[in-house]
Amino acid sequence: MKNPSSYRSKHSAKPGRLFSPLPWIGSLLLGAICAIAIPLEAAERIHFNYGPLRLSIRVDSLEQFARDGTINQELAFYLGDVNPEQRQQFREALLQRSELNPVQLYRFFKTSIGEDILEGIGQLIRTPGGRNGKYPLRGALFQAASDSEGLTLLNFLRKFPTDIQLDTDEIFAVAEKVQRAVEVTAALVEEVSQLSDGKARKEQPVNFAALPDLRVRGSYGVEKQVLTLRDENRDRTLTVYLYKPQRWRPEKTPVVIMSHGLGSRPKDFSARAEHLASHGYFVALPQHPGSDFTRFQETLAGYYRDIFSLDEFIDRPLDISFIIDELQKRDRTEFARRLNLEEVGVLGHSFGGYTALAVAGAQIDFDNLKKSCDAPDWDPNLSLLLQCRALALPRRNYNFKDPRVKAVIAVNPVNSSIFGPQGLSQIQIPVLVVAGSYDPATPAVFEQIRSFPWLSAPNKYLAVAEGQAHVDFSQLDAGASQLLNSLPNLTFPDPILIDNYADAMGLAFFEVYVADDANYSPYLQSSYAAYLSRENTFKLYLVDSASATEIVRALAKFNLNN
Repeated sequence: MKNPSSYRSKHSAKPGRLFSPLPWIGSLLLGAICAIAIPLEAAERIHFNYGPLRLSIRVDSLEQFARDGTINQELAFYLGDVNPEQRQQFREALLQRSELNPVQLYRFFKTSIGEDILEGIGQLIRTPGGRNGKYPLRGALFQAASDSEGLTLLNFLRKFPTDIQLDTDEIFAVAEKVQRAVEVTAALVEEVSQLSDGKARKEQPVNFAALPDLRVRGSYGVEKQVLTLRDENRDRTLTVYLYKPQRWRPEKTPVVIMSHGLGSRPKDFSARAEHLASHGYFVALPQHPGSDFTRFQETLAGYYRDIFSLDEFIDRPLDISFIIDELQKRDRTEFARRLNLEEVGVLGHSFGGYTALAVAGAQIDFDNLKKSCDAPDWDPNLSLLLQCRALALPRRNYNFKDPRVKAVIAVNPVNSSIFGPQGLSQIQIPVLVVAGSYDPATPAVFEQIRSFPWLSAPNKYLAVAEGQAHVDFSQLDAGASQLLNSLPNLTFPDPILIDNYADAMGLAFFEVYVADDANYSPYLQSSYAAYLSRENTFKLYLVDSASATEIVRALAKFNLNN
């Protein structure tokens, strides 16, 4: 197996390839460990092992250093070889304040996902006697956030109620896994880029500058409408946002349904819907009530125990079919039978990506999921926090396939463990899978690149966008933006660039496989992805089923085929 660092060096040497080792991830992990590891109020020392040595450090030494920069004799043992710039960064990290609502913070860490996060961290940061540190961690976070000084690393140290025993072997193992995931991601994205570039060179040359620019809004105009739909069979009410063309196509109007992610909302995809509507599409954006932004906020407000309902694994794909049913009824009276509801496209993001793949025919593989969730070692794939919840569902064969759905786009989908090779192989309709090289929530190396070869559909595509990071960070609240801005060596692409990539590729895909217009086929070539990103630092790569074998070989180098 090749050393992934060899890919990293090669990759980082290329202009524009900015995602290689992502040093900020290592910094963030180290900062998180420090933040959780150092008690103050009840503990005077932090105890840890380093090889055969048993070491400790006084908390007041750290506080004195944070306050005035003093490095006493004890602290000099640890910081003596650290350069002045790194020392200053450490001081600033100790004192940097995060504006987080203490009650909401506490309630989040009382949810199932929140407790899983604390349980994992508590395995590294233990209390005396080797007990898991999850409960002291939660209490210290709440108390520090409630204090007038706010949630700073230093204030957190004061609130931790017990001495700490760091499991340094496990901490280093986790750090190594994170670093390896980053390096392997860089290697695999480099592999996809080479496949895309090689395929583009072999394709028949196309003068894309002379063709319509798919990034530009269309000429059909856009109208908006809101529906409230009631499914009596499921006792479920759906709010559905419609984006319609002001002028109808002369032929049947293609229909696309978009499914938002966990804790998200339809309006986050309104620009994408307006773009399609302006090109003559009828677009429906349902708000999935058991896993949307409202549910997340109400959980933080204390109305629910968890940020999503377990039934959402079932209800989300059923929402898509229910909406198609309702549109078929309304098409006869409200839309003058203009809608083509026998060939529907679905686009989903994250949990919505699961939804899209489910209605396309993917089936939950409980045995594969249990194998992933029962693995004894810590897994850097954060999406397992969501996927593993499905193990609480009744064990049965769930079939959500809707024959009216003819093509799907899955953006940063949650899919690899919950469906696995067997579940994804059930899909036989065209699929476009989109991955981002910066995605920490559904990492491309574990979720999209790894699972792409498992799709058996003949018309399948994988698009990888450099710098895409699961969400549009320009829409984050002030607290999250402050955190991101504080991280070193962190550069993201302009959200407009990512939107341009998504608008162009999404329109091309749906035109070919939903609107049945083969004139758009040239846009589904690797050369078009190269054309779109020709002057950009953050590139877009596109490969199809012909590249699946090479991707399997690349995955095998890192033992990621299963």
